[in-house]
Amino acid sequence: MSLSSCHMLWYLHLCADNGIVVVDYVDDACGVMIEDDNGGGRFVQVTLRPRVKLRTGGDVTLIEALHRRAHDLCFIANSVNFPVLCEPSLEFLTVSPV
Repeated sequence: MSLSSCHMLWYLHLCADNGIVVVDYVDDACGVMIEDDNGGGRFVQVTLRPRVKLRTGGDVTLIEALHRRAHDLCFIANSVNFPVLCEPSLEFLTVSPV
């Protein structure tokens, strides 16, 4: 969850800085762990699967690039000794004014 939260916070920050409106963000992260002979274990890979709903009108190339930038900036992802993958999915919503 810490990897997922760190990525999300960076992504939301980068979106806000670029005027991209995120309407909803849910991550279905999954980790692969191996156990050792002593009953302990360690992660060998984590895959983040953020499902992001955005207001229609944003630059799709930028929106996707911001996931890569968030990954590069995430201090937790930079601190672990296993791969952290990111497989985002995007949905664009038309949000009508209230």
